[in-house]
Amino acid sequence: MRDFFTRSQRELQDEFGTSDLAERIVDAVVTEELSDQQAEFIHSRNMFYLSTIDESGYPSCSYKGGDFGFIRVVDPQTIIFPNYDGNGMFVSMGNIQAQKKVGLLFIDFQTPQRVRVRGIAECIRQGAMLESYPGANLVVQITVSHVWVNCPRYVHRMQAKEQSPYVPKADGTIPLALWKRVDLVQDVLTEEDRAEAISLGLLTIEEYENYVAVGKLV
Repeated sequence: MRDFFTRSQRELQDEFGTSDLAERIVDAVVTEELSDQQAEFIHSRNMFYLSTIDESGYPSCSYKGGDFGFIRVVDPQTIIFPNYDGNGMFVSMGNIQAQKKVGLLFIDFQTPQRVRVRGIAECIRQGAMLESYPGANLVVQITVSHVWVNCPRYVHRMQAKEQSPYVPKADGTIPLALWKRVDLVQDVLTEEDRAEAISLGLLTIEEYENYVAVGKLV
């Protein structure tokens, strides 16, 4: 796997005297497909971090959350996950359509562990795969290029308290996002979302920010 590192990464390894160590780690832990243990770990996660790159070369990192098992390992080289209702910007999904290369970081904060994956992604808009995720507008399918276990020594041990109230229900329904009740976005919402926002009560941007600051989500 001699093409794993870039030229700049090699230069820094040479500068700090870690070239042999880097090679040894790649030889020992980096593979081109998921092991059964890694697949089980990924499937047990209810969140992960997704990195993408836009057409201008700028990276983006997004938190992706859902119910336990919302990330599925189809086979040792294929991972899928849904894209749920967001803020309408479609930054990560747009980046995937343009550049396709992605990085994923899966972390267990309770028993510190982490797994890194990188691969080639595509957005799927219809079919059985999308239908299997009620509430999703797209499904991302990733063909794994590299996967490796990452040292967890700097992962802070944290206890999960509860699931997000926005995880789609079995019928695909999702509570209205708190930000959709902000008055300054009402004219750009769908009629359905606007009607629900008005029925729940509109908020100023200051009120919304105050709610977020104290952890109020709905």
